[in-house]
Amino acid sequence: MHIHTRQHATRLMPGAIATVAAALLLTACSSADATEAAAPAATVSISDQWVKAADSGMSAAFGDLTNTGDAPRTIVSATSPASERIELHEVVTDANGTKAMRPKRGGFVIPARGSARLRPGGDHIMFMGLLGPLRTGSETSVTLTFDDGSTTTFTAQVRDFSGNQENYVPDHAGGEPHTGAHGG
Repeated sequence: MHIHTRQHATRLMPGAIATVAAALLLTACSSADATEAAAPAATVSISDQWVKAADSGMSAAFGDLTNTGDAPRTIVSATSPASERIELHEVVTDANGTKAMRPKRGGFVIPARGSARLRPGGDHIMFMGLLGPLRTGSETSVTLTFDDGSTTTFTAQVRDFSGNQENYVPDHAGGEPHTGAHGG
């Protein structure tokens, strides 16, 4: 009977090996897919990042965003320990030629295998309600959140910049537009 059990076990072994191998293969594939799905923010990097020096009020962050992935990535929000809140802004020119910065609906889209530039006078990350001065030469961190909930954090150096003159048009906040050198 012992021999019969051994033969029976031997007959099952190739099937068992195939089953285990298939399970491992599926797990390996799903792990790779899960890793890609869980870390798509890893496909986005930022270079030449900096924040405008300011004593109080508002400031802005800029840089070059690059997406090495095969799908577009959308930044929908940001946070920083330097500011009460952050808005993603764009600068538009109205019919009178006046430039105005406003929250960018839908966020910043970085095309697949492409880039997006955050610049004064264009798209930028607006710091609102600074919690303390941003001094030239210091650094602050910024965490970007993507439309899938993933995040990436970068550190930006604070630099002097005289700023652009634009109006700030809040997004249905009901407040009066602010005018001034906000760095957008």
